[in-house]
Amino acid sequence: QVQLVESGGGLVQVGGSLRLDCAASGRTFSSYAMGWFRQAPGKEREFLAAISWSGGTTYYADSVKGRFTISRDNAKNTVYLQMSSLKPEDTAVYYCAANSRVVPRNPTMIAPGSWGQGTRVTVSS
Repeated sequence: QVQLVESGGGLVQVGGSLRLDCAASGRTFSSYAMGWFRQAPGKEREFLAAISWSGGTTYYADSVKGRFTISRDNAKNTVYLQMSSLKPEDTAVYYCAANSRVVPRNPTMIAPGSWGQGTRVTVSS
């Protein structure tokens, strides 16, 4: 099983940018499609972006399309989420997740042990 550790969260002003990193260890990183999700207080965990095993295909939620970019470096066992034009409603805990069979575009596609611990992003106005 793959172990995931997110980093890069923090406090940022409205309109600012932030890059989240998710470092993987354990099984071969390139055997996993990856996704980013977030969960705001009192809300369900939601899909943000996903990327295929080689990085050739990406998917985005409408809420972040054009503002967030997912990428991966299989040589570094890392998936990234570049976030720009941040809004207060982007405030949440951000999670990366892995799936070896499908590109994960829904939290239900992620097995319980395939989540990172999360990193908090706060967008202040």
